[in-house]
Amino acid sequence: MPILRQFRAAPNLLTLLRLFIIPFLVIAILDGRFKTAFVLFVLAGVSDGLDGLLARWLKQQTSLGLYLDPIADKLLLSTLFLVFTHVGLVPRYVTVLVFSRDLGLVLIGTVLFATHTLREFRPTLFGKLNTCIQIATLALVMVDPIHPLPSIHASRSWLLHITAYCAIVSAAEYMWIMVRRLNATSNAAMPTAE
Repeated sequence: MPILRQFRAAPNLLTLLRLFIIPFLVIAILDGRFKTAFVLFVLAGVSDGLDGLLARWLKQQTSLGLYLDPIADKLLLSTLFLVFTHVGLVPRYVTVLVFSRDLGLVLIGTVLFATHTLREFRPTLFGKLNTCIQIATLALVMVDPIHPLPSIHASRSWLLHITAYCAIVSAAEYMWIMVRRLNATSNAAMPTAE
């Protein structure tokens, strides 16, 4: 399918909507309008769930969507961690670990793809769990100023620590997988002695 037609596919339009929401979400957080930010965050989450369903239902799975969807997810989550650190709601160490993991994966994946070393790099189960924990953490960070209850505040603090730990473990897991796959690729490419 030509690239311009891929942009018009319904799932990719939803992914583009998620990218379009990010600046308005940032503005809402910087202005202290956490209810608006939470609504936009939920809307972004719904668009994320729907784009995958639509791609399967409408048989509109595209190569553009394969790359655009995870980029939109990473951009949304990383941007939110940076903004929440800026306004003092997320500790710096959490954002540094989350952002370093995501940036490292994107850069290494891009280099490996560009050099034709690895063409496919799917998320692991722990990687998906890591993303779910990040989403839950960001949701609680937004809800905490709206409903400042001790239980929400305690859960937010607890999830921030778990998010930092999961970022480290997930990064290590992906590095181990990459090294293992690169070793398997290089061993397969080496000529055997006869």
